[in-house]
Amino acid sequence: MALLVVLLLGTFLPSTALATFSPAFSFFLACGAASDISFPHDSPARNFTPDTDYLTSSHVPAVTNANANNAASPLYAAARASTSPFSYRLPLPGTTAGQGQAAFLVLRLHFSQFTTASQSPVNISSARFTVSVLDAYTVLSSFSPPSPSAAAVVREFFVPAGGSGDFRITFTPDAGAAAFVNAVELFPAPAELLWNGSTPVGAVTAADVATWEQQALETVYRLNVGGPEVTKENDTLWRTWLPDDPFLFGPAGLSMVNKTTNDINYSYAGYDNEVAPDVVYKTQRAANVSAAGVSTTPPLFNVTWTFPADPGSHYLARLHFCDFEPMSAVVGAVIVFNLFVGTDIAYPDLTPATQMEKVNQQPFYLDYAAAAPSSGNLTVSIGMSKKGNGEGGFLNGLEIMKVRPSDSSLSSGGGGSKRRVVIIALSAVLGASALACAVLCFFFFFAARRRRLARPAPEEKAESSKALPPWSSPYPTDQEGSSVWVAEQSSRSGEGTLQRVSTQLHIPLEELRAATDNFAERNLIGVGGFGNVYRGALRDGTRVAVKRATRASKQGLPEFTTEIVVLSRIRHRHLVSLIGYCNEQAEMILVYEYMEKGTLRSHLYGGSPGSGSEAQQEEQETQAPALSWKQRLEICIGAARGLHYLHTGYSENIIHRDVKSTNILLGEGFIAKVADFGLSRIGPSFGETHVSTAVKGSFGYLDPEYFKTQQLTDRSDVYSFGVVLFEVLCARPVIDQQAPERDQINLAEWAVKWQQRGQLDRIADPRIAAQGPVNENSLRKFAETAEKCLADYGQDRPSMGDVLWNLEYCLQLQETHVRRDAFDDSGAVGAQFPDDVVVPRWVPSSTSFLTTDDSVVTDVGAANSKVFSQLSAGDGR
Repeated sequence: MALLVVLLLGTFLPSTALATFSPAFSFFLACGAASDISFPHDSPARNFTPDTDYLTSSHVPAVTNANANNAASPLYAAARASTSPFSYRLPLPGTTAGQGQAAFLVLRLHFSQFTTASQSPVNISSARFTVSVLDAYTVLSSFSPPSPSAAAVVREFFVPAGGSGDFRITFTPDAGAAAFVNAVELFPAPAELLWNGSTPVGAVTAADVATWEQQALETVYRLNVGGPEVTKENDTLWRTWLPDDPFLFGPAGLSMVNKTTNDINYSYAGYDNEVAPDVVYKTQRAANVSAAGVSTTPPLFNVTWTFPADPGSHYLARLHFCDFEPMSAVVGAVIVFNLFVGTDIAYPDLTPATQMEKVNQQPFYLDYAAAAPSSGNLTVSIGMSKKGNGEGGFLNGLEIMKVRPSDSSLSSGGGGSKRRVVIIALSAVLGASALACAVLCFFFFFAARRRRLARPAPEEKAESSKALPPWSSPYPTDQEGSSVWVAEQSSRSGEGTLQRVSTQLHIPLEELRAATDNFAERNLIGVGGFGNVYRGALRDGTRVAVKRATRASKQGLPEFTTEIVVLSRIRHRHLVSLIGYCNEQAEMILVYEYMEKGTLRSHLYGGSPGSGSEAQQEEQETQAPALSWKQRLEICIGAARGLHYLHTGYSENIIHRDVKSTNILLGEGFIAKVADFGLSRIGPSFGETHVSTAVKGSFGYLDPEYFKTQQLTDRSDVYSFGVVLFEVLCARPVIDQQAPERDQINLAEWAVKWQQRGQLDRIADPRIAAQGPVNENSLRKFAETAEKCLADYGQDRPSMGDVLWNLEYCLQLQETHVRRDAFDDSGAVGAQFPDDVVVPRWVPSSTSFLTTDDSVVTDVGAANSKVFSQLSAGDGR
């Protein structure tokens, strides 16, 4: 009877309830610990034992945490540490590959930097070291774990087993530093976990993939897409799956989360929950076609995840899927979508139904091999397919693993003694050759350097194009010199270069603490994507806005770098000035001139502090008085002048890429200034039409052409500014999910519809008329200008110079109240003059017309033309 019950349970229980990972062998070492450390709530339970028996030397000291009671885990109360190299030797079973030996071993190394107890022989607070395994793979190079105040990190690797023998792990400190480790895990990976079946090839060759199967892999990202964090207690391989929200790219609202409570059918998948737990497959993120706010039919947009990556490095992307929809035999009723990895269509017209055995909730995964682009960001996207049924695809889980090639200077871990001798001999010959080459290169370099030093270069010219390592600080403090190197993003290659910036911009952290009263809560005036913004006053009395990056920041080092590089070069009356920056003690702080009247948005329809992901948003104490029509025009003109200077007034075309009402700040007298240049990019050079780059911006303001093609031009700023113009006219959010009608959700679409119908009274802010008389022609010309900015294609939009021209004309119409003929106050942007009037064009290569005080200097011919005489007259153009 008992046997019958067991059989019945085995029939009806889901596979997840039956599957329990039981590796053939395992090592769980609590490094430096004096006794076992158990984790009974893990599934299955784990027991970490002291590491003494596996050390190759008995002289490697153990160090203890001075605050062991406050450690996040008992594993991090102690560590094994040394200022000299040390190793572990873990004996592997004597089975061979034909007898069930695993192809890969899972290696996890735990690091939690702490303040050591007073009696500890080694201080690990500034550790930096290299880790190699099997004397063949360098898995970590000059690695420095996070500071003691940060959370512990676990680095996971898949290492080829290489047959029987000992598994050796070596920790080698950098010069003058220490090496340490808190815990080590080693066990065989399930056979289906890696290289199970064919792996499509992206930006690499098939031969590369064949080679990868013999290399180590490092797990760099593991995401439960659409779901919460999955901890080691809920994963059979003791993994952690993070939520995908921080890696989502682009505007909010493009995706939605789907869930299921049904069992996952692993039995049809050909593998079990050791590949991924059912909690990962029970949630998914799908394209939100209905709420995307895209007017095309079908709506062509992607849901994209972006990940910092090392340019040129090779990665294996694993994508997990589980279709919740009932299987259907009806042609055209199944989901079909495109799957992108980087710039490649990894799986065109992916049809989950063809991957399944005609059952619901059957999981499957797909692998894709690719190289990271030179931009340094690896992206994964799901998007619409022309063969689809109007759905935009879905994704349940995502893992990205980086290839760690074997070190050619080290011997193979499984080779015999003869092979070792050959390799050592070859290494000696190669070493001697390398030394000789190094000596020759030194002499050539020294001679070239002497010649270069004989010709002094201009101070501002970059002296090196060497790529800045992504983990290094871009602003090494140089208190004695006159300048420091900062990272700059190249407009064409996308690679980082070093750019010289004066250290006069550097402000000590202590001064900023004093200026903001140690970043007191009462001085907090905004919360944005980069971090918190505080008001303050420097020692000389200068009022400043201090933007301090937070650990949870959605932006980071690239935006910090770009902001400094851009604003340290340019000055303009309508661009917010950068006063300084600080990069001490792992802080990233930007200091700007203080704009006491806050953002344009707050004066249009208010707001709440900290809402949204705005780059700089001031506190909202009371609803600001409504702006008059003249004030609104002057503010728009000021912002347009700032953007026009970016596009044409500098030696290179600068594209802001994040124009919105919260990035237009107002100072005394409502002087408008454009702010937040963290997403700015150098535009196309002469002869080029666009810059190909990942899509960045703010939902509602984003140029749809740029979003679809990833081709950026200055007309993308024009589109965003057109949305701002309608925002000024209508005084409502660009995306309003609480709108009473569906067609009112998207401001741009709603406003353009009524503008084309000639019914501005349906959309204009009624408070405008309450502030004084408004010239109807001025209002109409303003709306026409905004509409032209929102053309679907960039080539159909006006330049920012044309927009500025028309806004100034709107202001003159408002001030003079002179009725003009049709060609004067209506019609196409840039075409409001009769045929016999020649409108002078501003040439981008010339910067003489625009100066830092915003005065316009023209040649004599232009200054005396009819157009410019009308500009100076009081009756409009």
